[in-house]
Amino acid sequence: MSRSKITRAAGLISSATGDTVEAAVIDTDGRDDIRPLGGVSLPYDERLRWRILEATQNDLPTTEVLRLERDLTEHYAEAYRALAAAYPDETSSVAMIGFYGPTLRHIPSEGLTLQIGNPWQLAEATQLPVVSDFRRHDMATGGQGGPLAAMFHWAHMAQEPRPALMLNVSSVCSVTWLSTNNEIIAGDTGPGIGLLNEWVQEMADRPHDLDGAISSQGKIDEQIVDATLDAPFFSRPLPKAAGRHEFDHVDVSGLSVEDGAATLCAITARAVAAAAKLLPDPPNLLWVTGAGSEQPVIVELLKSHFAQVRNVAQRGLDPRTMAAECFAWMAVRHARGLPITTPETTGCRSADCAGFMARPR
Repeated sequence: MSRSKITRAAGLISSATGDTVEAAVIDTDGRDDIRPLGGVSLPYDERLRWRILEATQNDLPTTEVLRLERDLTEHYAEAYRALAAAYPDETSSVAMIGFYGPTLRHIPSEGLTLQIGNPWQLAEATQLPVVSDFRRHDMATGGQGGPLAAMFHWAHMAQEPRPALMLNVSSVCSVTWLSTNNEIIAGDTGPGIGLLNEWVQEMADRPHDLDGAISSQGKIDEQIVDATLDAPFFSRPLPKAAGRHEFDHVDVSGLSVEDGAATLCAITARAVAAAAKLLPDPPNLLWVTGAGSEQPVIVELLKSHFAQVRNVAQRGLDPRTMAAECFAWMAVRHARGLPITTPETTGCRSADCAGFMARPR
């Protein structure tokens, strides 16, 4: 492929653990040629982290949300500057930024979604065009606003033996499936590490349990797992999307912190397995990426449902930077008028280009 068709782009996204901004730079044609060049993380300070958590879990006054958005966007600008400092040669020719701020609310059943982050503020701070707001156009055309990473995962599996399946373990889990005929089906399967994060934050004063320090010490309450998976969401076929509030019925409050964490991990794994069984041709191999892709309890539980479970790191990819790389890739697709979502990935009426571009003066 000629280099003239390659665009260099950066991606900025709030991590699924809610405590840092991930920044990455790639070269891409906006299709299946994706070349990661580097990435960095810039943690929030403690006050900003708790302000974001409060906004995602409670209804705040509008003025407070606007102040949070301003301060958060400045942190994203700092993250881009950190990326430029770490990779000066790679970022010197960046053409655009793909930007995805924290999701405060996502309620697909009502066509409602809200991510915060000011693209014009970021464009002025970086002096680069910023592409953002990918979800709302999809939802306006009948889609559920996610999973947005499905087409990116399709691109990474372009040469994969079929059928192929990739799981993204983020706040919510999502899968992307490809058939032998290159058909795609995608959707959210259930909670990822979002509920687990909230549980250990409240009960153990820890930001997350990515290392399994708490969940590995617990015992799974199978009755709670069964009761959770009886909810209508889990029997619906893909494509489907969910916000974290879709799983407010999950109740582990009567358990110890360790048992609650283990039970939440089991819900995550069982929901993925249930969704895979609804696919036309479930594969034996499951590729795993995302912030929670190395959470040891979740991974071990997934291995009881799939013949093979492999992390994308075994393909030379970095599961910690892929989310930011995804939005860099989506920015290039937007600039080239290529679809971001399709009826098979979000339920929208037609494959279409989503998002908008804010340009600096």
